[in-house]
Amino acid sequence: MTLANHQAIHLFLDSLSAEKGASGNTLDAYQRDLNDLNETMSEKFETCATEDLRAYIGELSERGLAASSVARKISSIRQLFRFLYRDGYRTDDPSTALKAPKRSRPLPKILTVQEVDRLIEAARFNASLEGPTPKRQVRAMRLYVLLELLYATGLRVSELVTLPASAAHMDGQFLSVVGKGNKERLVPLSDRAKEAMRTYRTMLKATGLPQGLNAQPWLFPSSGEEGHYTRQAFAREMKALAAGVGLDAGSVSPHVLRHAFASHLLQNGANLRAVQKLLGHSDISTTQIYTHILDERLIELVQHHHPLSDDFEPDAD
Repeated sequence: MTLANHQAIHLFLDSLSAEKGASGNTLDAYQRDLNDLNETMSEKFETCATEDLRAYIGELSERGLAASSVARKISSIRQLFRFLYRDGYRTDDPSTALKAPKRSRPLPKILTVQEVDRLIEAARFNASLEGPTPKRQVRAMRLYVLLELLYATGLRVSELVTLPASAAHMDGQFLSVVGKGNKERLVPLSDRAKEAMRTYRTMLKATGLPQGLNAQPWLFPSSGEEGHYTRQAFAREMKALAAGVGLDAGSVSPHVLRHAFASHLLQNGANLRAVQKLLGHSDISTTQIYTHILDERLIELVQHHHPLSDDFEPDAD
């Protein structure tokens, strides 16, 4: 019995979910990439050759896809054919000879300490005001708590919005987080973040919002389908707040605040390995990107403030 391409994709995704604990977002990304391969390439995955895969990759470039997008699709292809070879659906792996396009790794956007302070203080001020309705009051407090927690912990936004309600009642100094691959890590909590969480939960109980709160397992419950506040909604509210305090909304997102957490720690002397553990990075090379940001800032500092630099601008008396 031959294996249809859509069956191969289904089996591969099941394997990722069962063996590696891949998240829903990860599985969706793989499925999009492999569905595109299936729709574009007429050959069967069981019998296709390396040249068939190379022809597909060449077509991706003709579509005008960025090098990073092509590299991601090649990674998905390699994972699929590695699985087919390992589980005996093929006697060889035609993807081993594929080469990803060279690409420069872009430095992540970050905010300065002053910009983060401006953002969080604006959210805290809004949360302190008496809202026109309980719902508006809760919404303002929720945004403040999310920002306070994110900058205090550097959590991934998906980890943040799915925190359990019990997180607000923990007396310890650490928050237990389940990250990528179901790996658990401990993240220290500031007193300010803990107090913000407790105040928020008290407000929720006092207002009874959302409906059925007591049955909700989430720290940030929602009446939506997922049961918890979504990362997309958080990003929208965060950008609106940024625009309101004079920041470039296009450069502000939950992930940018996670970058700020990491870069500000390193800027103040934190150990790279410690930051790696806090962020939940499996590979330290991912964390090292933040040292490149600091290097660029040091170069810029010297260029603008060293007396022998062409760009030197003396301070006015």
